[in-house]
Amino acid sequence: MPSPSPIRVLFVDDDTSYMAVAQHLLSKYQGTKFDILWKQNGRGALEVLEKSPGIDLILMDYHLPEDNGLEVTRQIREKNIDIPIIFLTSNRDFRLAIEAMKYGVEDYLVKDEAVDSVLPRTIVNILERVRLKKQISERAKGDLIAKNKTNAIRELIVTVCHEFNNPLAAIKISTDILLRQTLTPGERAMVEGMDRNVGLVEKEIARLRDLDFDTSMPRSGTADGSTR
Repeated sequence: MPSPSPIRVLFVDDDTSYMAVAQHLLSKYQGTKFDILWKQNGRGALEVLEKSPGIDLILMDYHLPEDNGLEVTRQIREKNIDIPIIFLTSNRDFRLAIEAMKYGVEDYLVKDEAVDSVLPRTIVNILERVRLKKQISERAKGDLIAKNKTNAIRELIVTVCHEFNNPLAAIKISTDILLRQTLTPGERAMVEGMDRNVGLVEKEIARLRDLDFDTSMPRSGTADGSTR
C-alpha cells in the first residue's frame, strides 16, 4: 500500500532557532511526513504561494521583518489564496487572535506551548477539519443546485400544463358539440375516438401536474440517482 503524500507546510518565520525546533517536532511525529518550505518574510512567502500551488498549510509567525503576520495574511487573502493558516506568537494576545480570525486564520499557537506533538497534531487536525468543512460545503451546494433545478422543472411543468389545458378544453367543447349533431357512423366513430384521446391527454397532464418532485427526482451524488 503506497504511503500517504507528505503534508507540504510553508513556514514563515525569521527565527532560525525556532525553525530548527519546529522541524524537529514535525520530523518526530509518527504516521505523517511533513515537507517544510521555509521563508523568513512575507514577500518570500507570497512568491512561493504564487508559484507553488501544492502548499497544504501555512505556519506564520506574527513578528516578521517588514510586514507583520496579520498584514501578510491580509495580502494572501486578497490574492484569493485559500490555504489554512496557523499563527505562531511568543505570547498570548486575545486581541491579536480575534484579528487573525477575521482573516480566516484557523488557529493560534504560542511557540513555548507548541511542544512535543502539539504542533504536528494541530496541523493534522486543522487539515482534517478544513477537509470536512469543504465536504459539507460542497454537499450543501450540490443540494441547493438540485433544489433549484427541481423548482425550475416544476415551474416549466406548470407552464406546459397551463398551455395544454386551454386548447384541450376547446377541443373537448368542439367534440361535445359535434357528437350532438347528426353524423354518419364513420364520422361519429372518428369524433368519439378524438374525444377519448383528449381525455387520455388530460389524465396524463393531471398526473404530471400532481407529481411530487421531492420524492420522484433523483438525489444528487450518482448518475443513477442513488445516494451515498
